[in-house]
Amino acid sequence: MSSDDSTDPLSLGGVISPTITAFHDDESVDYETTAAHARFVLDRGVDGVFPLGTNGEFALLDAAERAGVVESVVDEVGGEVPVIAGVGAESTYHTVRNAERAADAGADGVVVVTPYYYPLDDEGALSHYRRVADAIDLPIYAYHIPSRTGNGLSSETLAEMADIDAVAGMKDSSKDVPWLGRAIAANPDLAVLTGADSLQFVGRVLGGVGGVSAVSNALPELVVDLHETYEAGDLDRARDLQDTLYEVRAAFEAGPYLAGVKGALSLRGFDAGPLRSPLRRMTDEGEAALESELQELGVL
Repeated sequence: MSSDDSTDPLSLGGVISPTITAFHDDESVDYETTAAHARFVLDRGVDGVFPLGTNGEFALLDAAERAGVVESVVDEVGGEVPVIAGVGAESTYHTVRNAERAADAGADGVVVVTPYYYPLDDEGALSHYRRVADAIDLPIYAYHIPSRTGNGLSSETLAEMADIDAVAGMKDSSKDVPWLGRAIAANPDLAVLTGADSLQFVGRVLGGVGGVSAVSNALPELVVDLHETYEAGDLDRARDLQDTLYEVRAAFEAGPYLAGVKGALSLRGFDAGPLRSPLRRMTDEGEAALESELQELGVL
């Protein structure tokens, strides 16, 4: 599937960065640096930004902070690339309120993670997305990450979701290649983005329109190069770039959860501050090891 086959009003595709939320030392949100990060990735070639995803620490922010993040990113890069804002929450009620605030802040679309913590049946999932669609006049992108939410989507449920007019696409972070392949083949109207750094190449081979890459938050050039190389038909080099992406991701994961992106950004001279507790940054020794690995890979 190419992006031309989908009915996505934003024509999402290429490389989408799930941008970070920056914090001051006291863990209050640093909106100026949050916006500057969206500019950082845009200036290095990405095709869209996704504030308030997993990398944006959305679950650790309150409603007002979330709205402020969306507003700051829209003010910085809105109109230049699509801004698709994460609005997911445990309840449909709060997801709808978040979606309304994101729309008011100027987002071009919203990303709705499947509700988490409580088990969700198929009808609950469909009702959830229908209520968000009824509340706002923006395209909706489902976010499928069962390893974090505890709630996967069946192929049958996804097909019914695709019939909701506002549902334009999906970010799949399941790392389930057969599920992803079936989802793309069975739902040609959906713009499907691969959410795993390990599957950026494979997701494109299967027919996805592009990918959401955590690594692109710190090293956007690498992921943009992979996408452009794949689009140009140089599959051997695209595979080599995916191999490098595996190694970079492994280096990021050597530290605490989510610490790799902000650590690598610091190595590039971009200070995004701490993660919000209980998440934490790498130690100085860990960041030095990260620097050594990234230099050896030739990506710094």
